[in-house]
Amino acid sequence: MRFLKHAALLFLILPAAVSDPAHARPDTRQMTCAQAQALVKKQGAVVMSTGQYTYNRFVSTLRYCDRSQQLAPLYAPTRDTPQCFVAYYCKDIYRPNR
Repeated sequence: MRFLKHAALLFLILPAAVSDPAHARPDTRQMTCAQAQALVKKQGAVVMSTGQYTYNRFVSTLRYCDRSQQLAPLYAPTRDTPQCFVAYYCKDIYRPNR
């Protein structure tokens, strides 16, 4: 009987624990430009939705990139700005073969 109570409880809790991760991601379109910038500044690196089916990883400094990468500006739509400079992304450095 105790097993059934635990199984029933797990059945109720499990769907909430494995909900769609896209809904948990911050969405730049729901924030002002300043709010999106502040979130990246506070967290250092954050993945945010930028459209219905798109997302990007925004970083505040080179510290969040690999050694073979550099910073490049990253713009996204926000509630008050169609193309807000939110932060940077980690861009691979092009090195031609020798």
